[in-house]
Amino acid sequence: MINVFPFLNRAPLVSVLRLQGMIATGGSPGRLNDAGLASMIEAAFRRGKPKAVALVINSPGGSPVQSALIAARIRRLAEETKLPVHAFVEDVAASGGDWLATAADDIHVDGNSIVGSIGVISAGFGLHDLIARYGVERRVYTSGKSKSQLDPFQPENAEDVTRLRALQDQVHQNFIAQVKTRRGTRLAEDEGLFTGEFWVGTRAVDLGLADGLGHLVPMMKHRYGDKVRFRDYGPRRPFLSRFGLSLVNDVMARAEERALYARYGI
Repeated sequence: MINVFPFLNRAPLVSVLRLQGMIATGGSPGRLNDAGLASMIEAAFRRGKPKAVALVINSPGGSPVQSALIAARIRRLAEETKLPVHAFVEDVAASGGDWLATAADDIHVDGNSIVGSIGVISAGFGLHDLIARYGVERRVYTSGKSKSQLDPFQPENAEDVTRLRALQDQVHQNFIAQVKTRRGTRLAEDEGLFTGEFWVGTRAVDLGLADGLGHLVPMMKHRYGDKVRFRDYGPRRPFLSRFGLSLVNDVMARAEERALYARYGI
């Protein structure tokens, strides 16, 4: 029977989801978001009867909302299909990238990968002195005293900063809950774990943020056999960018992404 229908004895298939880039809304190249990844994630779990799904992650983070949505979608499909999910960190899985990694049942890193940065950050500029120097008068009219909070053209307001930090703390606690829920007793008792610090792969394993050192192909061959097959899934470039028609947006998106990677020295 196998000789007549050789496809009945095909080698196991692992779907490989390549999650590379900044996590943010929009369709710019290098941006990961739930809307843009939804069909790709769905296909990875359902197309070709895979034995498992592997996440190959290289992301410096970005939007906590999009990180949560993507990770939640992966977990929903994993539970529906009863498929194991394995994560492999390349250069970096920091902040939102680490959130994505927690969607997996186990996480493997390179010894030099950057992992962690479990925290929340907001950044901006104060330009009120600059415009005053050039005689520019800022005029803002609002209904609601907090409508123009954190305006970069106005002096910093202590009440606005307090409110922002309260919001950041809530998001931070959600992040911590995600990591604790998914990593459980594998996490080490370390005071720096949720301070926003980040570490190289070997230390991440010690802290329980990863399960071990390992790369995609050898680890999947070890688990599913030497004849295991791989099917890659990755974000597609927006249609216009294939013809160079979104050059300005592409440059800006890549500059923003480059700044995020630079925070981790890569």
